[in-house]
Amino acid sequence: MTDEELKTIVVDKLRWDDRVNSAEVSVVVDDCKVTLTGAVSSYKAKHKVEEYVREVAGIIEIDNQLRVQYPPITSILTDEEIVSNVMNALTQNPDIDANKINVSVIGGLLTLQGTVDAFWKKFQAENTAYGITGVIDVVNEIAIVPTKEAEDEEIARSIENALERDMDVEAEDVNVIVENGRVSLIGFVPNWAAWRAAHNTTSCIKGVTMVMDGLVIRNLDN
Repeated sequence: MTDEELKTIVVDKLRWDDRVNSAEVSVVVDDCKVTLTGAVSSYKAKHKVEEYVREVAGIIEIDNQLRVQYPPITSILTDEEIVSNVMNALTQNPDIDANKINVSVIGGLLTLQGTVDAFWKKFQAENTAYGITGVIDVVNEIAIVPTKEAEDEEIARSIENALERDMDVEAEDVNVIVENGRVSLIGFVPNWAAWRAAHNTTSCIKGVTMVMDGLVIRNLDN
C-alpha cells in the first residue's frame, strides 16, 4: 500500500474509538514509517494509540510523539496520592507481590523499584502505573529475580518451541540467543503482530530476565 493508503487506515482506526480524540492526533506516514503528534488525555491512551497503529499491516516503524494533556476537569493529585493509588492498584493484582515493589513520585514522574519473579510481571506493574491519573511518566527499575534458576539452554529451547506453536511467527526466521537469562531475538518478522507475538511469547518463558530486540520488520508486500 502507498503511504496515503496507510495513513487513511490509521486515521479511520483511531476515529472509531471513543477513548481517543482523533481530531487531536496528527498522523504522518513516510515510507511506511508513522509519526504521531498531538495530544491525548492519558498515558494509557498514548500507548493505546500506538497499539492501534502497530496493528496496521504495512507499518514498519512508529515515532510516538504524542503528549499527555489531562482534561481541565481532572483533579490535580499530590505525589503522595498518586503513590497511594498506584500501590492500591498493584495490591489488587494477584500476579504481583506489591510488598516487594517500592513506588516513588516526584512531580508526577513515577519510579518503580523492587523485584518480581518473572519478566512479564515487570511490565504488568508498569502498565498498571501508567493507568493511574496524574502519572506523567514511569521509570521502571524493577529487577527480575526468578524463584528457580533455569539453564540458558533450557530457556532457549522453551522459547523456540513456543515460537513454533505461534501462528503469527515464522520461527525459522527468528534466532534465539540466551546468556544468563538475557534473551536476544534476532531475525525477521513480517509485521508488528508477529513482532509483538514473538516478544510476548518470549517474555512469558520461565527464567527470562530481559528481552533484547534485534528483530527487523520485513514487509514482503513492499
